[in-house]
Amino acid sequence: MATLTSPKKRSAARPAPALIFGDLWEFDPAPETADPRLKPRYDLFIGGRFVAPTAGKYFDSINPANETKLAEIAQANAADVDAAYVAAKKAFDTTWGKMPGKERAKYIFRLARLLQDRAREFAVAETMDGGKPIKESRDFDVPMAAAHFFYHAGWADKLDYVAPGRKVAPLGVVGQVIPWNFPLLMLAWKIAPALAMGNTVVIKPAETTSVTALKFAEIIQDAGLPPGTVNIVTGFGDTGAAVMNHPTAAKVAFTGSTEVGKIIMRSLAGTDKKMTMELGGKAANIVFDDAPLDQAVEGIVNGIFFNQGHVCCAGSRLLVHEPVAAAVLAKLKTRIRTLRVGDPLDKNTDIGAINSKEQLTRITKLVAAGVKEGAAMYQPPGQLPAKGYYFRPTVFSGVSMSHRIAREEIFGPVLSILTFRTPEEAVEKANNTAYGLSAGVWTDKGSRILKLSTELKAGVVWANTYNKFDPASPFGGYKESGFGREGGRQGLLDYCQLI
Repeated sequence: MATLTSPKKRSAARPAPALIFGDLWEFDPAPETADPRLKPRYDLFIGGRFVAPTAGKYFDSINPANETKLAEIAQANAADVDAAYVAAKKAFDTTWGKMPGKERAKYIFRLARLLQDRAREFAVAETMDGGKPIKESRDFDVPMAAAHFFYHAGWADKLDYVAPGRKVAPLGVVGQVIPWNFPLLMLAWKIAPALAMGNTVVIKPAETTSVTALKFAEIIQDAGLPPGTVNIVTGFGDTGAAVMNHPTAAKVAFTGSTEVGKIIMRSLAGTDKKMTMELGGKAANIVFDDAPLDQAVEGIVNGIFFNQGHVCCAGSRLLVHEPVAAAVLAKLKTRIRTLRVGDPLDKNTDIGAINSKEQLTRITKLVAAGVKEGAAMYQPPGQLPAKGYYFRPTVFSGVSMSHRIAREEIFGPVLSILTFRTPEEAVEKANNTAYGLSAGVWTDKGSRILKLSTELKAGVVWANTYNKFDPASPFGGYKESGFGREGGRQGLLDYCQLI
């Protein structure tokens, strides 16, 4: 007589197939069509107006997705930087530095609203100039930049509460240099707290991503800020050095590589300038065996493949509890096979273009070093665009702490997987790095999260999530990841003097 197998037994004997569509289900192209309103040439923004560079030199801004020229950008020299500081000092002495906080707040609110009004235009320009997917520029970069201006506008008339029991005063003119991975957002992180405190600004964007900063200058004009309150000078490393070393600067703020940060600190040693440095990272994303693995895999993907891995706090080291290491690796491989690499202006794209040819070369060399040192590399199949700077999402397993890919900041879509047996070993491996910017912990136990958050030497520790930001929450690092904080009340304190 035949016996019936129970549904439970049938499902155990015949596991459900994974939902991998691959090339069987292609999305139609969904290109973004909003007009970015790009100019063929951008001048420097000094004293409230666009001015040609003293030497008459310009350089090309290249779209990394197709290697075409977007615009010509002015190349500032020391004389241009000096003119920017003169304009900033005049604005501080005559208008902005003397203006009541409630009046400054009106201007900063206006900047936020104007940025919201032109949000789609700025998102497209950011994607074309930097290579990040349009859905990231549209849904994260531009809204978060506006949020920082809204948040700090709210502080401008409440500065008596920044340091309870103390009075605060602006520093004066602030020199700032920002990186290429989040050009508009980093500009907001830097400019908003400086303006709220009553300082004026000279800022230099990265040479590969200057377009949205110069478009923001148009918003500054539309908002009617007093001339010289914000000055934008563009160029290469020598321009940045001139901004950092100018004697008028009362404080400098830099976001970028640890190597350049060290050069700046050496050049300013012995001066009385205040400094904040937000530098590199090699964050550990720690997954315990009691973690919700599917949720963790999504967090891992967001932690390392967001913005092509061009994130200083990227979770580039994945530390997995040994009992679930094989399961996490299998789920991760399944998940990254669904990631779409391609045209950043396509709304279906998950991973866009690498920011520059130089960065692509660095990523390629470090990945080759990982293979040479014996780590097992996995990259999903699929065609990359024939033109532009692209790199497949890459996962290395069998990685040890001595591998270069586990020690050096790759700044690309490359994940190194290590394993651990005990919480103590996880903390030891996570802290065994020169960096200390961020970390992630995935576990079902709240007590474990709280314990590790005190033991991990990182400025930010995310619990069962990753890459979550808020203007009210301070961000910054330890060790070679820098010092000082950006965002929140702590960030404002770095832009004032206590009386």
